[in-house]
Amino acid sequence: MKQLIAASTLYQCISLAAMIDDGSLPPADERILVLAGSAHQPELNERIQETPGFERIAARFDRIVDLGALLWPRRPGQFKPREEELALWETLLRSHWQLGSGPLQLIVESIQVDPAIALCRIFGDATVWVHSDGLMSYGPTRNAVSLSVAQRLDGIIYVDLVPGLHPQLLAEHQPTMVAVERPRLKAVIEDVAAGISVPGESGVSPDGTALILGQYLSDLGILTVEEEDLLHRTMLTQAANHGIRHCVFKPHPSAGPAATQHMRQTAKRLGISISVLESPVLAEVVMEKVQPDLVVSCFSTALITAKYVYGIETMAIGTEMLLERLTPYQNSNRIPVTIVDAIMVKGFEPPGDRPGSQPVEQSLQALVEAVAYCMQPRILASARASTISFLEGAGRDSLRYFKRLRLAKLELPAVEYPKEPASFRSLRVSGRGAVKRWLRPLRNQSERRGA
Repeated sequence: MKQLIAASTLYQCISLAAMIDDGSLPPADERILVLAGSAHQPELNERIQETPGFERIAARFDRIVDLGALLWPRRPGQFKPREEELALWETLLRSHWQLGSGPLQLIVESIQVDPAIALCRIFGDATVWVHSDGLMSYGPTRNAVSLSVAQRLDGIIYVDLVPGLHPQLLAEHQPTMVAVERPRLKAVIEDVAAGISVPGESGVSPDGTALILGQYLSDLGILTVEEEDLLHRTMLTQAANHGIRHCVFKPHPSAGPAATQHMRQTAKRLGISISVLESPVLAEVVMEKVQPDLVVSCFSTALITAKYVYGIETMAIGTEMLLERLTPYQNSNRIPVTIVDAIMVKGFEPPGDRPGSQPVEQSLQALVEAVAYCMQPRILASARASTISFLEGAGRDSLRYFKRLRLAKLELPAVEYPKEPASFRSLRVSGRGAVKRWLRPLRNQSERRGA
């Protein structure tokens, strides 16, 4: 049987390579990697197959095909064939990709959106597996999966990034869950990094080096450009306060030159050196090459990779603000932010790091399941009772992940909310001006250090 394995990012390709090395993917006569790049402006971004180190990943597959090139000028995410076109597309793809007429197996990501949905509809007889997409897999299914796809769903394969934590994706269908251990992922990252030179890797400071990862949250509409710029500078300041003397800043590829300029100015005031990494190298590969003492970001999957794959100290900055800013409540970024904040800010321990039973109010698994239910109560209706139980016993540290209006709308237990610090309350109410006031103490401290 031939396998069509779809991926839209280099990180997904690395995860898939780890799954192949682990023997977690179902056996197949031929494995065909289907590249479906997710860039909104593909003409301005490097194709996945052109990124450094990809050739080492490609060696694990029998063939590579490019769905994006076939669909151009439309993007893979816009691929939504009409019902009457499905047979035509199946004939075309079987011919163009030399699939023959035999049975197929699909291994897709983001089964809630196209092109994964489109491929499942086109190959209507193919069995379906879903592979993980970083921290997103721990969140609930965003859109209900059609019955025709759900009936062919065999299971989910995911990297155990957060030790012992079970994904909520497709939990309503109770699929088979196959976990890939973290050392497999690390081995693939090492393999990819072996053939890559990262600018600044030789500039590691004996006094401590931090890797700061930008996420371009303004592109998601969560922060303004000014707010995100201030957030990045806060990360730099906090790294300096931690005793770091050299920072490697990896801005998001979509970030403008102003962000880099402001980071250099802040580093100069703080009296620390900074290297800006603008090449399209995966954050995890940079970690492998630079071996930093500290990784700082907001809620990037790379933070969890640093902590649990590499054992590097991590710092999450801005998660409290994002928990408040994310709208609507069911925003798919909520679970990644919740996980990072719970572990790195509030000290929740993953199930795999704390064997045995945990008090419900201290259980990361129970917290994630409760937040997932509040995000998608219809899809995860069976989780209502456990969510009520969690909320009834929730402590102060757990209540920050739930909004009063959302709980009232779902008729869930009312809770006594802890009073927010005045600085954060003003940040939420007053927008950009409040962000400046929130960061002013840190900025003033930075200026005093640089004086």
